Amino acid sequence: MSLLRTIKEDLDNARTHDPAARGDLENALVYSGLHAIWSHRISHRLWVRGAKGPARILSQFTRFLTGIEIHPGATIGRRFFIDHGMGVVIGETAEIGDDVMLYHGVTLGGSELVQRKRHPTIGDGVMVGAGAKVLGPITIGARSAIGANSVVTKDAPADSILIGAPAKVRHRKAEERTPLVDPAGYVNDMQNNI
Repeated sequence: MSLLRTIKEDLDNARTHDPAARGDLENALVYSGLHAIWSHRISHRLWVRGAKGPARILSQFTRFLTGIEIHPGATIGRRFFIDHGMGVVIGETAEIGDDVMLYHGVTLGGSELVQRKRHPTIGDGVMVGAGAKVLGPITIGARSAIGANSVVTKDAPADSILIGAPAKVRHRKAEERTPLVDPAGYVNDMQNNI
């Protein structure tokens, strides 16, 4: 996907996820979540090409500017959105699928001091509420929702709701999904969204 198409997709995605989003120019200028994602894409490319020092410097500079820390080694899918963003931390071995949304204060962190996969894998269409902590080399299944301030340390299957500290897991019913409206006003297929 070209750079311009990726930026357009990110801007469309911001309008889809945030009812307060007004226009592309304003969003491109003021949305710290977009700035962090765009910077991460550059730092991640540097990281996988072996330029680890410059990648870390760019990610730390972005953290200084946005309050969002994304390690350049983290793998992030398409249409990723961070709402508000301040205090978000995403660790080096985290893997994030497509259509994932995080609110402020979320940590996708490690729970071990070892050199291996130590951060979570987040499936497609997952929503992570404000202040939630998802810790360790666990997997959160697609279309799941994690409640605000929950602490998740165990795997969860697709279509789960995780609430509490420690988080308790239950199946997410179809009527508990929120359809998203795209910028053109069409309601997206509920099975593909949270």
